[in-house]
Amino acid sequence: MSTLQTLDRGLRALNIVAQSPSGISVADLAKELDVHRAICYRIVATLEAHSLVTRTADGRIRLGVATAVLASRFEPQFTRDAQPVLHALANETLATAFISAAQGQNCVVIMVAEPEGALLRVGYRVGSSHPLERGAAGIAILALRPEAPGDSDAVRQARADGYSLTRGQLEHGAVGIASGIALPEGISSNTGLERSVGVVAIDGLDTDRAADAVMRTAREVEHLISV
Repeated sequence: MSTLQTLDRGLRALNIVAQSPSGISVADLAKELDVHRAICYRIVATLEAHSLVTRTADGRIRLGVATAVLASRFEPQFTRDAQPVLHALANETLATAFISAAQGQNCVVIMVAEPEGALLRVGYRVGSSHPLERGAAGIAILALRPEAPGDSDAVRQARADGYSLTRGQLEHGAVGIASGIALPEGISSNTGLERSVGVVAIDGLDTDRAADAVMRTAREVEHLISV
């Protein structure tokens, strides 16, 4: 597949800047891109003209406000596309289905779907937040990150299995299963798009079938954000 070299370099530069919260110098960015510094200056100037990057007082390059605007426009599209998939998961498992996102050290519920006709449901509210290290949703997100010496046994197990299963960590008697939603190649985990999909129910959930359904749904959502 042929690509436009200049556009490719610009997008790569944007991704590198996104992975540098404190900013990056033009010299270091040029080294990362493996281009002459003069070329890097032109790339930065173009991105800056579209407010995709900005320069700090000391000349370092950071993300600009336009990236936040693009991210905000992504959310309604994501919600529209993912909601039917989430409802299908809830009905298949007869459990409350959800999508959660990493926000700093916390895991925040951003979408919820209830099963139709279920007599008993576990209440799960959009905006609910808990530490990433607790609950299936956060552990599933951590499992998608590169291995680290401080990883818990739960994270290592979720990485091996492809999903996380927890019991009673966030609510007494509740069973949670979640699988991480992998980002498209080249997208940094620092972009704020780390997410997982899962279900939560009272004891009695067929965890094997639910785990299969959750992992299948995660792949469906990955397809939605990559096309």
